[in-house]
Amino acid sequence: MPLLPSLGAALRTIFPADGLAVDDATRAAYAYDNSRRVALPDAVVFPTAHEQVVALVQACREARVPLIARGRGTNTTGATVPDGGGVVAGFERMNRILAIEPGNRLAVVEPGVLNGDLQRALQQHGLFWPPDPTSAPYCTIGGNLACNAGGPRAVKYGATRDNVLGLRVVAGNGQSFHCGTHTTKGSVGYDLTRFIIGSEGTLALVTEATLKLTPKPPAIRTLRAAYRDVESAAEAVARIMAQPVTPCALEFMDDAALRLARGHGGDAPADAGALLLIEVDGAQDALDAAAAAVEDAARVDGLLEWRGARDAAESAALWDARKALSPALRTISPHKINEDVVVPVSRVPELVARLRRLAREYDLPIVSFGHAGNGNLHVNLLPRDDAERGRAHACLAEVFRAVIELDGTLSGEHGIGTAKRDFMAQAVDAGALATMHGIKRAFDPEGILNPGKLLPAVAG
Repeated sequence: MPLLPSLGAALRTIFPADGLAVDDATRAAYAYDNSRRVALPDAVVFPTAHEQVVALVQACREARVPLIARGRGTNTTGATVPDGGGVVAGFERMNRILAIEPGNRLAVVEPGVLNGDLQRALQQHGLFWPPDPTSAPYCTIGGNLACNAGGPRAVKYGATRDNVLGLRVVAGNGQSFHCGTHTTKGSVGYDLTRFIIGSEGTLALVTEATLKLTPKPPAIRTLRAAYRDVESAAEAVARIMAQPVTPCALEFMDDAALRLARGHGGDAPADAGALLLIEVDGAQDALDAAAAAVEDAARVDGLLEWRGARDAAESAALWDARKALSPALRTISPHKINEDVVVPVSRVPELVARLRRLAREYDLPIVSFGHAGNGNLHVNLLPRDDAERGRAHACLAEVFRAVIELDGTLSGEHGIGTAKRDFMAQAVDAGALATMHGIKRAFDPEGILNPGKLLPAVAG
């Protein structure tokens, strides 16, 4: 639908020249994300400064028009799809790295900076920002903040929420403020920074982030363990995480994932029913002991092969099977459902067993892999026809039920969006949900910021 005349006039004042787009082609380009959901916005704007974002929020609030923040659209849950129309704010032009302070181990960036671009800029300082999602080369820091992105390194270094010191934001009520600090310690008032990270653009729009950096380890070693079956691999995960050496990556692939990877050029033993990819990092003279400790924990009944990479080329070869998975999954099911559930590490074996039973019960391919070191598995349901698509949605509800029963939660890094919104009441009790709705009203009283995402509707 066309913009209200008063809002259209306000947006043209705030965003001169090509800062505002209402043509069909641009609107279509900002109508979807990686969830495959589609809904056209009424307009797209491209902020370049904090002051524009303040004026934008105030204009949309006055007009009672939805406002949806967007990075590069890599989200898989529909969190950036403008379901109710309104205005999409594309932040790709706010892409400056404003400061890098090695002595303070921090960087100040705008939300449109690509994760990969930031990592390259930090290399010369011997630093990195730990969140490393698969989409790192083309996802934005703002998107990482919105869904609390993680990646393989989160097992040792934490996800986005653990690596942000402060934010500059504009809340849905039009209020602009800074939260957090430039220091790694601080105890002053409520922690608004952690409220906003993971809120999927429903509370405030971020215009600047102060990120906590980590020194790059001087050495890293890649290891691979192949197992007879998923149960023995899952047992090894629990043992590895129970000993003192924390790996910087601990990736799991089940038997279905390995069959796919082998079919697409991935190197994996033909008789393996599951695989672990493990990395340890630190001082060069400490790696032998670290690798030995992990190997000792990994040697459970069912271990078929233990390999260690001797150099970068061998490390890349060991990762081939894991990297072959994404293209392989796309060839099986264009309608795949990829959910990033989390359970306590000690309960990974139970989750894997439940998933195998569900695959048999619903006669549906289920492929599981992911960040086993913190219990964060990517469960891929792969319906190949209409009948399987129908069963997949019923199966997904059972997957979530199993995760909750195992003291887990619905998402580790993808977020909720609309894909998991209706399951929120299973993962969060009624009192907590009511409090979340109260926080939403305080930040965004008119409900204009990304409406319909994350929180289920209030009953009645």
